[in-house]
Amino acid sequence: MSGASAEMPGQGGGWIIVAGLGPGAEDMVTPEVTAALNEATDIIGYIPYVARVPDRPGLVKHPSDNRVEMDRARHALELATAGRRVVVVSSGDPGVFAMASAIFEAVEAGPAAWADLDLRILPGITAMLAAAAAAGAPLGHDFCAINLSDNLKPFALVEKRLRLAIEGDFAMGFYNPRSKSRPGRFERVIEILQAGCEPERLVVLARAVSTPEQMIQTIALRDLQPEMVDMRTMVLIGSSLTRRVGRFVYTPRSA
Repeated sequence: MSGASAEMPGQGGGWIIVAGLGPGAEDMVTPEVTAALNEATDIIGYIPYVARVPDRPGLVKHPSDNRVEMDRARHALELATAGRRVVVVSSGDPGVFAMASAIFEAVEAGPAAWADLDLRILPGITAMLAAAAAAGAPLGHDFCAINLSDNLKPFALVEKRLRLAIEGDFAMGFYNPRSKSRPGRFERVIEILQAGCEPERLVVLARAVSTPEQMIQTIALRDLQPEMVDMRTMVLIGSSLTRRVGRFVYTPRSA
């Protein structure tokens, strides 16, 4: 970091930073996050996210599976308590369906000393916002984000929140839309959308956003098929007001 922000928290002792690496492109990593990565002694995170951080002398990487978030959080806190400078990495923003909440959950349940650690959350560009920018401005009015994964909540709750979002006429951003292990879940999401929205409702499919493999496609809801989507796809559902202008999609700010 530059100027008055150049010093990392707890300089001379251990600290922990939870940082967002953005949606994929290196130029979408903020300078603040880059500075934290340069100061770290340890990087902790999901295997592909840790791999995005360049190797350098003195840096220890701790990659782990995506299903061990609480173990990862406790490990990070233990390292920081021992005097290490730890950066926990997430893709996108660490506070959006990512590691920041897991860290705080571990702090709440852990030793009292963890609450006194030097701890910071550094924001990143979410896949939802990067996808929206690539498509135009489909989130220009009220919107919500829904994680379609049922790993940490029952799918009945996903269905309830989806129906309420449709009732409220929100634009929607879907994270983790269709896993290989549960492909039928997204079929059910499509059924609920098609039952509650007009067939011409606009849908943006943004795959691998901000990377060289990026693909942006805008279709009508009636044409949405499950096989169009995988876990690298951000799905944006327009509100009833969302419309096209040229090659772009936008939602006007007035209801």
